[in-house]
Amino acid sequence: MLEIGTTHNLEILHIDERGATLAWNEGQSVLLPQSQVPTQASPGQHLQVFVYLGRKEALIATLKPPVAQSGEFALMRVKHTNQYGAFMDWGLDKDLLVPFAQQPEKMQLDRHYIIHVGVDNTGRLIGSAKVERFLNPDLSTLSSGQEVAALVWQFTDLGAKLILDNTWAGLLYRSEIPAGLKRGDRLQVYVQRVRDDGGVDVSLSPVGKAAREQAAERILRELKKHPHIPLHDGSSPADIEAALGLSKKAFKRAVGILYKEGKISLKADGIHLKTKSQKQA
Repeated sequence: MLEIGTTHNLEILHIDERGATLAWNEGQSVLLPQSQVPTQASPGQHLQVFVYLGRKEALIATLKPPVAQSGEFALMRVKHTNQYGAFMDWGLDKDLLVPFAQQPEKMQLDRHYIIHVGVDNTGRLIGSAKVERFLNPDLSTLSSGQEVAALVWQFTDLGAKLILDNTWAGLLYRSEIPAGLKRGDRLQVYVQRVRDDGGVDVSLSPVGKAAREQAAERILRELKKHPHIPLHDGSSPADIEAALGLSKKAFKRAVGILYKEGKISLKADGIHLKTKSQKQA
């Protein structure tokens, strides 16, 4: 059964002056307003749309999804408040309500908050600023080296607390925080360690085998552009960093991988990319 609050690939049933009527759950349809119907659209085609309840509680489709869908988090601004709660600007005509019961503290006009989007028991989309209640304590599917999408949640003395894949909490230590990183920013990170106390440490750089393979690939790419790199075991860390953006330790490990694979030769003047004939010899 299709649910509101997410994107769906829906078939156009017919088009009239109101817009495009799209097939929904059995016996139901949803309207894509005329202003958003593509010029070349015709019955039988499929459109990727976000579906929600509009101002009159009718199903509405849009080609422009909000900043977060059901089950996701995003940074949102309080657009206005009333006796029901705070209404967030999240990219749709109908603002997202965060009821007072879903506010850890009273939310202030024009301030920004990390909000979770969900569906309440009446089928309406609703927001919550109580982030922790939507984070999963089960870390069994996370492993060292795994790449995950992250949202910057808040900053602490230790570093930046992140929401990982809209599911877990993670920590990027202060020493790794890039300049200009802000609450609400999105980035890709790598799981460094799943701690016994239930925490997850992450890094901006790959770790373990993935880090070694990425470093080796970086050297190989450079060698394909310039078949000789004048670097070796005696090169300074500064020279290696300047040429390849790698630490000396990562450089030596990556060179070892490429040498064992027979892709490079090591000479006094540096690293050389092997030709096909040299590999076969």
